[in-house]
Amino acid sequence: MKPYESHESEENYLEAILMLSLDHRKVRAIDIANMLGFSKPSVSIALKRLKEEGKVEVDEKGALTLTEHGLSIAQTTYEKHTVLTDVLVALGVNAYSASQDACRIEHVLSPESFGKIKDFYVKWKEGAYKK
Repeated sequence: MKPYESHESEENYLEAILMLSLDHRKVRAIDIANMLGFSKPSVSIALKRLKEEGKVEVDEKGALTLTEHGLSIAQTTYEKHTVLTDVLVALGVNAYSASQDACRIEHVLSPESFGKIKDFYVKWKEGAYKK
């Protein structure tokens, strides 16, 4: 597996932990279950695997934190999500559909393609292209 490749489910869990932690609160398994719409047992199984892989740490009270490796994956996934959502909205897609589509696209897009989309979007926002 190449360094940028990971599984969609794993990326969703890590991104969810990151997004929940941005609210400056302790993240627990139930928060992820509620956010992603998964059962608590399914989330527990996934978190156990992520912990074994060194991507998530769980303290004695059940609070989750991302390891450096998990954070790297989560930040990359989150960046893809936000940029792709913004691009789709700029193209006229409603915000809800854009976010849902971005969530699916972010997992299959190569780093090269994402980099080109991001570069184009940044230049477009700066006015390098006619709007």
